[in-house]
Amino acid sequence: MVSESAQPRKTALIFGISGQDGSYLAQLLLAKGYEVHGTSRDCASNPFTGLKLLGIADRVKLHTVSPAEFRSVISVLSRVAPDEIYDLAGQTSVALSFELPVEAFESITVGTINILECIRMLGRPVKSFHAASSECFGDTSEPADEGTPFRPRSPYAMAKAAAFWAVANYREAYGMRACSGILFNHESPLRPERFVTQKIVTGALAVAAGKLDKLQLGNLTVERDWGWAPEYVEAMWRMLQHPEPTDLVIATGQTNSLLAMVERAFALVDLNWRDHVETSESLIRRTDVSRSVANPARIHRTIGWKAETGLDEIVARMIAEKKAELAAASD
Repeated sequence: MVSESAQPRKTALIFGISGQDGSYLAQLLLAKGYEVHGTSRDCASNPFTGLKLLGIADRVKLHTVSPAEFRSVISVLSRVAPDEIYDLAGQTSVALSFELPVEAFESITVGTINILECIRMLGRPVKSFHAASSECFGDTSEPADEGTPFRPRSPYAMAKAAAFWAVANYREAYGMRACSGILFNHESPLRPERFVTQKIVTGALAVAAGKLDKLQLGNLTVERDWGWAPEYVEAMWRMLQHPEPTDLVIATGQTNSLLAMVERAFALVDLNWRDHVETSESLIRRTDVSRSVANPARIHRTIGWKAETGLDEIVARMIAEKKAELAAASD
């Protein structure tokens, strides 16, 4: 019997490695003994902040690749010859997709199809994971699961829905080991400040430090299922280890309002949010998803994954990390 240590080392290729999920996934795969490659649209100018903060920037092999360019994708797949591919690239902001809808479609949908087509053409037994989004469901009055119809309400969501069905089509038509994880909101200290969760954390600390008087936010009544990003990349990896490729909802099953997050963040810095938060009409979108509710029962049954970290702990960890970051910067 061959020992586990004698098994050939696996190679993973992460499209979009510089983002929150890509950075945590690279960390996870390195810990599991993988050779990790990652792509960015411009490695020369990308600071790879997440990889550096996690202390792994020098342990991954980076490639400049545009997923929307077919030749770029097939070139990196030919060179790296990965065993597993994680498609996390493309535009990640719902708000930005309204400003740049064509870029959203090309970077997400065309990029995903290029990756799938290159896998098919090269003919290697590659497992691939695509990061789909809960935004595909739109508003959910009942908990959304793998059988809930898509009703996207943004260019970002439309692109993600199209990419999801591309993965399903390639799996069924060509027998590919391709699957999608329908990811509900998941946060961490690596979130850029254009995301509302990091904006709230940074704003609360700025108010507490006397550097900001009022934090401008949009609709505080929106409800989301928020999870902890490092746990979610574990779900991605587990999905590719499952014998049969299948699409799964990745979520906590617990929904909270944005107001609950605001209250928690300001309470952690000993402030009353009512004194420092204002609603701005300019930050409210007519087609914003008002309620996002998930039913993650199937992923627990199928691969044994279950979210462990709730909203209160997520906000506490983000506050603590931002405090430490600000303290280090002031030294």
